[in-house]
Amino acid sequence: MTIPHLREALNSLETRMATLLHERERLETRLEHAVRMQSPVQRLPSELLASIFVSGIFDRDEEDAVLLSNIMLVCRYWREVAVCTPALWSCIMMGPRRSLDRARLKLERSKSFPLHICVDFSPQREHRTVATETLMHAMDLLRPAIWRWRSFQLSVPERPQAHAALSRCKEEAPLLEVFSVRIAHSIQNEDHHLSQPLSLFAGRTPRLQSCAFNSFNFGWDPRLACGLRVLKLSGYWNGVAPSMDALLAILRGCPQLEELALRNMSDVDHDACSADAEQGSLVRVADARIVRLPRLTKASFYYAGPVRVRTLIRLLSFPALERIELGYMEDVSVIVEYLRRQSLTSLPLRHLKIESCFFNEIKLVTLLMRFPSLATLELIDVEDASTCILRSLATPPPGQPWLCPKLISVNLEGCTGFEWEALRSFVESRLPAHSRAFPQQSRSSTTTFSQQIRTSSSTSSASASTSALMRPQALVVPSSTSSASAFASQAHILARTPVTPVADPALMSRGWPQRVHSINLTRCSQISREMVQWLRMYVENVRCETAKGVWGETVLA
Repeated sequence: MTIPHLREALNSLETRMATLLHERERLETRLEHAVRMQSPVQRLPSELLASIFVSGIFDRDEEDAVLLSNIMLVCRYWREVAVCTPALWSCIMMGPRRSLDRARLKLERSKSFPLHICVDFSPQREHRTVATETLMHAMDLLRPAIWRWRSFQLSVPERPQAHAALSRCKEEAPLLEVFSVRIAHSIQNEDHHLSQPLSLFAGRTPRLQSCAFNSFNFGWDPRLACGLRVLKLSGYWNGVAPSMDALLAILRGCPQLEELALRNMSDVDHDACSADAEQGSLVRVADARIVRLPRLTKASFYYAGPVRVRTLIRLLSFPALERIELGYMEDVSVIVEYLRRQSLTSLPLRHLKIESCFFNEIKLVTLLMRFPSLATLELIDVEDASTCILRSLATPPPGQPWLCPKLISVNLEGCTGFEWEALRSFVESRLPAHSRAFPQQSRSSTTTFSQQIRTSSSTSSASASTSALMRPQALVVPSSTSSASAFASQAHILARTPVTPVADPALMSRGWPQRVHSINLTRCSQISREMVQWLRMYVENVRCETAKGVWGETVLA
């Protein structure tokens, strides 16, 4: 029990305690690791975990770089899985603020996986000038991987920069499916040396399906634009637009075309046009054969030249067209007539949009008679959209079918030529038996209401009112002079119990239209707040602009 022995015993005890504490920490670490390994996420195979990463990062077809960085910071295993997954590094963005080292790293980690390339050097406020040298460095970095490009998008300010960048693309692109070139400053004088055709991808793009060119002249090589499903051309001014013969040659090489869009193009010269008393001015073409596009479902023409579009519509056959848009095309009456002729055989049009154009109202109504499957009608800033169109869409005359019975969405933005009574009649005529029943009520059960009518008809006045209700006119639009409340009281719109229509054979043979679900009345100055409130009782979605007075007060809500 001497002092040295006691000190030695304490030191030995502290050593043992330190050893035990170290052993405790080691066991706790192993226990934490064992518990973590019991988590379902940790038991996932690396292939399945990589698929989850790809689905999360490319959820909306756009790369979420922040999510990818966060995934790599979770643990070492997740980082290894992310680094060894080439699909996570297949989207490469390049621009003034993008690092070339980052693009080089992605090219290395993507291995042989198909790439989605976006070279965006579009002018910004803080970048008024774009260095062509930086653009060339980016293209030189991407050039060795052309053989695995799946999509390539190029956006530059000037046309010379686009030609300089694409001059690097001379190798074959066997996997390229989407090709897009956008030149920001489209209104330029075409230089002769820039109008020379480029030998892009050595003319070998067997999988190319979509082309979108803005003010880019590729020489209109049919080999490049062959077998396309989507073709979009825009921004061609000062005689740079393709000729009608070149455009028809491209369309003849794309029999599987599904979408066609022509926007912002100068019209053809009048010297190349031939006047027709019935069809107006048309372009003289070398090959006037009909171009058959059996799979074309969407066509869009915005400021594409009235003469060009009239000639094109006349020479196209599109029996599967579902959506057409016409904007800023001056008088489209001839185009409407061509569409009517196309619909004589078959035309399942579901969406019709006319913006800032003139047309013959009678021809448009005649065209709508041919589209029983039309679901959306958009007339934007159209002065010719008057009361006649809405009245035609309301109750048809006896013995005639409904006009566009499947119409559920109407856009009358900026149209001030129609009256409120016509709009109200259009909405009321398409209401179901019970206006509060949002989906439309079935029309098959029609005996209950008839039995109630027969049991309640005890007096002559009651029988007279019953006979009035049993007429088809009582279930459709009243006269334009009657008020909404009077019609509601007649048709039992505000009743608590649903009222089913009478099984009138003449009425049921014509069918019943669908209820209007959406109306856009933005910039319609003739529509007041009370009218909008009335519409919102029977239409699910009513859009209207909140107009401001001289002093900023709200005029329309």
